[in-house]
Amino acid sequence: MPKLLTNPYLLLTLTALFWSGNMVLGRGIRADVPPLTLAFWRWAIALLLVLPLALPHLKSQWPLLKKGWRPILILGLIGVGGYNTFAYLALQHTSATNAVLLNSFIPIVTIAISWAFLGKHLSRPQAIGVVISLLGALTIVARGDLDVLAHLNLNRGDAWMLLAVLVWAIYTVGLAWRPAGVHPMLMLAAMTGVGLAALAPAYAWEIAQGRQINVHLGSLASLAYVGIFPSFLGYIFYNRGVAEVGANKASLFIHLMPVFGTLLSAIFLGEIPFWYHYLGIGLIFSGIWLTMKK
Repeated sequence: MPKLLTNPYLLLTLTALFWSGNMVLGRGIRADVPPLTLAFWRWAIALLLVLPLALPHLKSQWPLLKKGWRPILILGLIGVGGYNTFAYLALQHTSATNAVLLNSFIPIVTIAISWAFLGKHLSRPQAIGVVISLLGALTIVARGDLDVLAHLNLNRGDAWMLLAVLVWAIYTVGLAWRPAGVHPMLMLAAMTGVGLAALAPAYAWEIAQGRQINVHLGSLASLAYVGIFPSFLGYIFYNRGVAEVGANKASLFIHLMPVFGTLLSAIFLGEIPFWYHYLGIGLIFSGIWLTMKK
């Protein structure tokens, strides 16, 4: 890995960028690629990419992998098979505003789980930083108007997104129990295999319902993107970031997703940012800086 990409904060920032693109695509291609199909092929592509990097370590590290099968099974089920599948299901039924808002609560849920089960606490400046960055995320998704938050109506899609938030927070905290000594590529391959095994019956059921991919250049390019960037690179970067800075700080970078979502919308959809976008971005970066500051 290039030296620049060893900085955990850069890795977490890139992860937020990749995942923001994933959310945009998940909403944009919902008519062409069904949600369970998208989740399955996303991880099938990622597994093909990671296997050549993982297999050389399999023989020597098989005992460690076998010994730690329980956390790998759980992390694979919730982190690979769960979060993104629930998010894709959510984007079938809810607005982008609701989805981004609910996704922004991941750091809060992560910190709450860490406090309840691991006894971990943030310092006062770090806690203030979390609140400031959350306010920034809320400013963007509320478009600077409190009435938008007051009139948000939860629907079936929002329920799926809330489940996705809970699952990802558990995954982030659960990374602390991943088997020590297992190469990151082998770990990712094992978790991806578990997730794909869980997704396969759901994918088959969706096909049986008559829902299939509308094959064209756009849908194929979208599958390639979600397989390479949010899945393969995104999970490598996120897992490395969590290992370096801990679950609480790493989860805070989820608040960057509304920032990147705004920028991607401006670039690809021609949407011009408003004052509340800039205010929200400033608050988010201020909160992250305060949380990282020693």
